[in-house]
Amino acid sequence: MLAAGLVGGEAEASSTAYPLTIRNCGSDVTFQHAPKRAVAIGQSSAEILYLLGLGDRVAGTAVWVGPVLPGYEAVDAKVKRLADNDPSFESVIATRPDLVAVQFQWHVGAKGTVGTLKQFEDLQVPVYTSPSDCTGKDNSTGGDGVRVAPFTMDLIYAEIRDLAKIFDVQDRGEQVVADLQKREAAARAKVASASGALSAVFWFSSASPAADPYVAGRNGAPSYIMEALGIRNIIDSDEEWPTIGWETVAKANPSVIVAARMDRRRYPADEIAVKRQFLKTDPVASLMDAVQKGHIIELDAQAMNPTIRTIDGIEILADAIASAGLSR
Repeated sequence: MLAAGLVGGEAEASSTAYPLTIRNCGSDVTFQHAPKRAVAIGQSSAEILYLLGLGDRVAGTAVWVGPVLPGYEAVDAKVKRLADNDPSFESVIATRPDLVAVQFQWHVGAKGTVGTLKQFEDLQVPVYTSPSDCTGKDNSTGGDGVRVAPFTMDLIYAEIRDLAKIFDVQDRGEQVVADLQKREAAARAKVASASGALSAVFWFSSASPAADPYVAGRNGAPSYIMEALGIRNIIDSDEEWPTIGWETVAKANPSVIVAARMDRRRYPADEIAVKRQFLKTDPVASLMDAVQKGHIIELDAQAMNPTIRTIDGIEILADAIASAGLSR
């Protein structure tokens, strides 16, 4: 994982000229100066700011699914946690932010659960949304949205560079991007000779253990991970996280089941132990080869979202598949 003491050989980037206007998710966002009090609504947004060395400029965070990026525990401990899940609009505004960095449009957007873009615009608070949640994606349908183009890590790299420019720390941004690109290339090379016969389903959570699970569609971050490893996604849906019946999953009989591990407790099946117990005891799910052979791989939920942790997902899943002898 990226450490605080990055060194890089990149050429020095030019300083940001303010006022700065950035095109973001279909709108122009203008910054009169480098933000001094940012709020991150989304764990990935917070972690990118930390990676950029901006922890002292983060006034609050919210929407966490797991532990902070290793190496940044002390930084995060100094930042106010507005909420583990959705914060209120009032709690965000109370921090007097001059930037709200958002991971998902369903938190801040046309019909945001935290607030609408207009609410923040009326108070002259700039909102920057991760390109990974709007570029090549249609969120007008509600829920987690529909991806009309496959996710790639280039969207995360664009987010890092945008935030670096907003805060006038471009050199740091290029160092962060270079490190992630190097890790991605190494992970892909590690499994370049792996068989393409494997299939998988990524299970994020379920509204209840017996309910249809939220599984990864074919164009999101999990599919990016699978493509890198030569694994076929059994789910053929453009929805980000469609709900698919276990009968359908069992009929496809994936080689491996990748189950999300998280600290979030919005649903009972957020708990990994609940997932494992269900797979073991459900009369349909328990019959799958992946369950009977123990090919259930736990993965941090953040790696299943389009984030910097997606690189972790490639690395961890590659190691797990090799350890299980599935890559031979």
